[in-house]
Amino acid sequence: KVLGQLDVAGMKYEILYLECVDEVLIKRYKETRRSHPLSGNDGPVREGIEKERERTAFLRKRADYLVDTSNMLTRELKAELNKIFVRNKEYKNLYISVLSFGFKYGIPAEADLVFDVRFLPNPYYIEEITPQKRPNDKEVRDYVMNNGNASEFMEKLVDMVEFLIPNYIREGKTRLVIGIGCTGGKHRSVTLANELYEALLKNENYGIRIEHRDIGKDAITKAK
Repeated sequence: KVLGQLDVAGMKYEILYLECVDEVLIKRYKETRRSHPLSGNDGPVREGIEKERERTAFLRKRADYLVDTSNMLTRELKAELNKIFVRNKEYKNLYISVLSFGFKYGIPAEADLVFDVRFLPNPYYIEEITPQKRPNDKEVRDYVMNNGNASEFMEKLVDMVEFLIPNYIREGKTRLVIGIGCTGGKHRSVTLANELYEALLKNENYGIRIEHRDIGKDAITKAK
């Protein structure tokens, strides 16, 4: 009713709609120890979320900006809002998460696309290159990327992802999680995820973040 009145009055406005997958929303409610206003004090949070989605569906359809916060940190959401309303950047309603992981810890359930880079040589076993085995060291990056297969793979991967993005946007997708996996999620996957992130970062028409899920697992400091 209010939006209709604004339209009749010729008032210009924009609608920002923030959404999130149910599992993350439920987790947030649990962390804040709050009940959903539409589920009552004793009702399940999921029930309240379903009612909220039904009641705000018309707003989602009319939204000028649709931001999925499922994988966003607070500072990342702030950066996206700054891009839209302060810097006036063109916004395509898509937020991309590049996620490195280790297959031995399981494939991320949230991943839309998963790429296996275990075909590349593993720097974990090259003692003279990575004495401390720190995933983000330049020596590790150089060892992985100096392999011809890695460079060719990255070129083809970036080309494919850049082809997919506008098609996903046209289909109304608001969140894209790209998983890059190796055995332990500490070297090859980290390097390739970093490379993909840097390549996609050049386009400001969509939001992007990077996460290394398993980089700190099973950390071992080897005694000299």
